[in-house]
Amino acid sequence: MINSPAFTVISTFSGCGGSSLGYTQAGGKVLLAVEWDNNSVATYKQNFPSTPIYHGDIASLSVDECCKLANIRPGELDILDGSPPCQGFSVVGKRNVDDPRNQLYKEFVRLLKGLQPKVFVMENVKGLTIGNMKPIFESIKKELRECGYVVDAQVLNAMHYGVPQSRQRVIFIGVREDLGYTPSYPEPLDRLITVREALEGLTEFDQFGRKCSELKLRRWHETEPGHTHHKRFTLYRCSWDKPTQAILSTCGGGGCMHPDEPRLMHVGELRRLATYPDTFKFVGSWNLALKRIGNSVPPEFMRRIAEHIRKNILGRSSEADT
Repeated sequence: MINSPAFTVISTFSGCGGSSLGYTQAGGKVLLAVEWDNNSVATYKQNFPSTPIYHGDIASLSVDECCKLANIRPGELDILDGSPPCQGFSVVGKRNVDDPRNQLYKEFVRLLKGLQPKVFVMENVKGLTIGNMKPIFESIKKELRECGYVVDAQVLNAMHYGVPQSRQRVIFIGVREDLGYTPSYPEPLDRLITVREALEGLTEFDQFGRKCSELKLRRWHETEPGHTHHKRFTLYRCSWDKPTQAILSTCGGGGCMHPDEPRLMHVGELRRLATYPDTFKFVGSWNLALKRIGNSVPPEFMRRIAEHIRKNILGRSSEADT
């Protein structure tokens, strides 16, 4: 007898599958992934060969087609997940209010309104909640509520949820109003996972890296372990005894660098620091792997969130129906 999944998910802006992996690890089944980037789709298919994926512009995906691809009707889905592009909001980027990518969340709202899942989870950068981006943040919450949901949004740091990486993200959780429950979040763990623990036992499996420039090597020597470079703050030299800084999708003059060796972290090491299993395959070059990792939700982070939702929201809803 095949056990039925604990809950169902549609993942929009799914990237290479970090969120999908977390939901799966929490007992869920991803019915459909939605992604437009070619390398992300290739990586997703490599690791989730049985999951249907809509490869194209989310703006062209109707609610009816979404239901057909996922084999559901409106109201049946448990969780709608999404991580709309965040470059216009990020404090690392130019923080351009008029960046057209800032409006892609509206496609998530459109599908949410039509699909009417029991719960939604939407992830974005902390920068959305501060400064000149805050009016957009408030507008997003308002639009989500108008779809018929009780909505909360909290900034969580993935390092408090089993990820050896300090990565602050705003997590929106909404619960459909008719269910009668309010959103809630998992409690942070008591201890942090260090770089040493994350990389313990790592072999040479799939450890392709990238050659550093002389300038970057010099900057590594100028930087103490556990600190960023005094001029190039995107260059971080890891410390063995604490989590790393957030892994960015590009390194330029910076990057995530090894504690003891003057080099950038290999893909195998980055994969561990982002909580992907060693068996997870990235398609293409080191740069492409970094982009996929830097843009994704760490699977362990999403697993913790998904398990909390399963037990404290979806589980209570199921009990009320029986």
